[in-house]
Amino acid sequence: MQGVTSAVFPGKGGADVSTVCYDINLDKGDPLAQSDARLLNITWAQYSSEWNSTMHAHRHAEMFFIMSGSGTFQLQRHSFPVSGRSLVIINPGVMHCEQSNQGSPMEYIVLGVENLEMAANEQGYVLTTFHRDWDAISVSLRLMLQEARSGQDGYSQVCQRMLEIILLRILRRRGLSLASEAVGMDDNRECGLVRRYIDEHFKESITLDQLAELAHINKYYLVHAFRKAYGTSPINYLISRRIQESRFLLTNSNHSLSQIARILGFSSLSYFSQSFHRTEGVSPMEYRKLHTAEARQQAGESGG
Repeated sequence: MQGVTSAVFPGKGGADVSTVCYDINLDKGDPLAQSDARLLNITWAQYSSEWNSTMHAHRHAEMFFIMSGSGTFQLQRHSFPVSGRSLVIINPGVMHCEQSNQGSPMEYIVLGVENLEMAANEQGYVLTTFHRDWDAISVSLRLMLQEARSGQDGYSQVCQRMLEIILLRILRRRGLSLASEAVGMDDNRECGLVRRYIDEHFKESITLDQLAELAHINKYYLVHAFRKAYGTSPINYLISRRIQESRFLLTNSNHSLSQIARILGFSSLSYFSQSFHRTEGVSPMEYRKLHTAEARQQAGESGG
């Protein structure tokens, strides 16, 4: 537990000074302890309505922070929409390209990072949307750009430290973790089988007992092995897949919240709402209103 010390010191003329001191425990678990992630480059880009990238892959990971606008990421057999405050992490070796929406040109900052691989879905990418931490992450990204432009002594060290701060903020989010070297899809067929099944059937009713039966292993061992491989439990991974799909439905369909909950296999609207709020920091209705308002504002700006 973090140590906290409070004190009040009397000052001159009857004025007091109140202090709060927080102990910093460097021995506490470090999410980046097993990571040698190294920043290779940082790029700012804003699309014109006529230009889109072509399919390509890198030996390193890419972290796309969508600052404004909207667009689509295309993989070899999969595509998904993105908009402001979204983060897309493409693992090494994954073919991809970015396409901007003509009415709302996409602006993003992308970090090329060596020795980084996230516990991703079957297609090799991570997609998440920020609310609470976005402003802090945005400040870090702008500072990195400023340092890179300046080229002053020590700029690369500043940028590397900012990358580590950003990664720590990302890894605090539920369901996001680094890929484990100890257990992976190639080394643990059972976990890989369970994960693929969830990716393909997440809209259906799925229980831990079903998944354990599918993998032919004890359900408690399955939870342990899956968490070691992907940084989260099978059920939490299932929920994160449903929440990921719900973000798309909330912003790209007229389905009611009850309909979305039913489509995605949630047992009730309240369970869907609680799960969404726990992951995104806002309710499904607030998320829909926020992104609808952003889309209208961006459309108005592009039209003006």
